[in-house]
Amino acid sequence: MSKASAPLVSAQDMAKKYGDFIALHPLNIEVHSGEFFGVFGPNGAGKSTFIKLLTGQLRPSKGRIEVLGVDAVNDPQKVKANIGIVPESESPPSFLTPAEFLEFVARLRGVDDMLAKVEHWLDWFGLQDKRDTMCKDLSKGQRQKVMLASAFIHKPKLLFLDEPFANLDPIYQRKCREWLLNHVEEGGTIFLCSHVLEMAERMCNRMAIINDGRVLAAGTVKGLKQSSDETLEDVFIRLVGRSIEDVERHEEEGVTHDDSEE
Repeated sequence: MSKASAPLVSAQDMAKKYGDFIALHPLNIEVHSGEFFGVFGPNGAGKSTFIKLLTGQLRPSKGRIEVLGVDAVNDPQKVKANIGIVPESESPPSFLTPAEFLEFVARLRGVDDMLAKVEHWLDWFGLQDKRDTMCKDLSKGQRQKVMLASAFIHKPKLLFLDEPFANLDPIYQRKCREWLLNHVEEGGTIFLCSHVLEMAERMCNRMAIINDGRVLAAGTVKGLKQSSDETLEDVFIRLVGRSIEDVERHEEEGVTHDDSEE
């Protein structure tokens, strides 16, 4: 594969175990420049483990991971330094204000015209009246806006989002969707984890559906449908329902998980 067409994200035989519990079964994935790639599944399916492995927040039990040409297993800090991340359920530092936190992130990222960018994102997210309030005193939605602003402020080439809109009202969900789609049009790449299927219909070029730590299917939204009448919700229920039945049958038969990835 030529350098120009090399994937921005590549995982080969990536898996994660905690003792005997398999959080993510071995999988292979590639995400290329300009894609909006989504991973969808029910709560507890393994979505957050998936994204934490790719962003160097967790070390895989086996497999090779490259992000922006960097070995994410051996150099996770370099990966984190060159991407944008909005983790699930993470808040900005409690005793910084939104303005202080965004300025800190902008300095760390080497953002040009830093103060103007901080003001822009405070305005964009409607946080000017909270700019000098300590983050511990903000609402969940306001803290989420600060985290999103900190990921958007340097317009990263590659952006990872884990349930990014969970605490946002519909107005800011729409604003963020529009910004993300525009970012992709301008050459950015996005890797999104969510359980909200509407996002796949509206935003994703390609997607994967996972459950119980297994990738059940991957491809374009259209390609995953068996017919023109089938909705994405139908696809999800068909695949996840079948996955649950398989697990229950294996448990009844006394079949254990394969431990070969140790």
